[in-house]
Amino acid sequence: MSSATAITTLRSELAAIVGDQHALDDAAVLERLAIEGAVPRVAVTPGSVEEVAGVLKFASARDLVVVPAGGFTRQMTGGIPARVDVVLRTARLTAIEHYDPGDLTIGVGAGMSIAALESKLAQHGQLLPLESHRPEAATIGGSLAVAAHGPLKHGYGGVRDFCIGVHFVTSDGKIAKGGGRVVKNVAGYDLMKLMIGSYGTLGVIVSANFKLFPAPRQTRTFVLKFLLANGAIQFRNRLLRSPLTPMCMELVSPRAAEVLRDRLAADNTWQLLLRAAGSDAVLSRYRNELGNYVKEELDGEPEAAAWRAIADFESEIAARYGNAMLIEVSVPVDWAAETINAAERVAAEHEFICAVVGRVGVGSLLVAYVPVTPDVPAAMQYANAVSAFRACLPRDASVVVTRCPRDAKVHFSVWGSTPNDLETMRAIKRALDPAGILNRGRFLV
Repeated sequence: MSSATAITTLRSELAAIVGDQHALDDAAVLERLAIEGAVPRVAVTPGSVEEVAGVLKFASARDLVVVPAGGFTRQMTGGIPARVDVVLRTARLTAIEHYDPGDLTIGVGAGMSIAALESKLAQHGQLLPLESHRPEAATIGGSLAVAAHGPLKHGYGGVRDFCIGVHFVTSDGKIAKGGGRVVKNVAGYDLMKLMIGSYGTLGVIVSANFKLFPAPRQTRTFVLKFLLANGAIQFRNRLLRSPLTPMCMELVSPRAAEVLRDRLAADNTWQLLLRAAGSDAVLSRYRNELGNYVKEELDGEPEAAAWRAIADFESEIAARYGNAMLIEVSVPVDWAAETINAAERVAAEHEFICAVVGRVGVGSLLVAYVPVTPDVPAAMQYANAVSAFRACLPRDASVVVTRCPRDAKVHFSVWGSTPNDLETMRAIKRALDPAGILNRGRFLV
């Protein structure tokens, strides 16, 4: 059987599960869905949980490599796949399964975009603090799969804190769930948190339930400036001991501000942005407590633009520097200063320029490494820099490379997490995906 005939046959078999118009083998479409040069044989878009289960059961029986995909905003994370047989898109799973504004809970399909959900919740004055650098494309399921977060993590926690349940399908087509529809649900194993941040390697998330929050009626952002990162961190320590409870506390390095200068003022200072919500009296208290460190106050459209710029930092770096490397770092709160200093020191040693933004109040940072010159450093230096950086951090830190040049990826042996849990990760992978069909070889080797 020729390759073309085999692909046509595969498409026909999958079309019998998802419908003829939802199983595509058009070359132009598949080329756009390529992952680091690996072009899928077929792209399918199931319209129900049962169809997702059918596709995975079929793929498992045929040893087909499946890549779950939402809005394709983070498919550059991970290694280079040897092959991709099926891209399974969740774009048709967009139903609101339940919504009780009075109870502040909602359940939605994994394919709904963050922007669409935000629009729905805004009608009821409610908020889901799940952020992405491309909210119009990023999906609920994809955001859970990569444990996405933005500046609101400071005030509301990460997605594991307000996701209260997920439904997913295992690689052999079994439909499963973790958590539930109510906040107080502690029955069974916490499979929900296992699926969050699993990068589509353990199952396909098909829907999720969330705890919601009232949207603030009024906010204001106070911009504080410091000559050194250590000065900003010392002031952060003071804030963490104070009665102030800002929604966001974001540190922006001078290099990062330069990248975002179209929407965020740039100079040679380290900027600490605090976003506060409340009445005029509450905001006045913030102003008095922060004192002379406040160099600028933002509200209305300028405030929205500044926070959109910070959320878009990853996209801006990628658009401006195609050879940049982006690293998500999570460390204990009291390690923030040491982490920033280590990131800059290692960058200089490996011929990179370092730019940093981050939720310094909770120890979450996004570090960008941009080569000093286009041809330097060599491809292996990306992995060398990450290894040197990781060695400077505590054992319980998490370091995940979310983007780097394709030719550098061959020098990475594992993508992210702590150095002492690799065997645990492999054991869980074997338990939930014994045939290894989900994202084979991209994250664990």
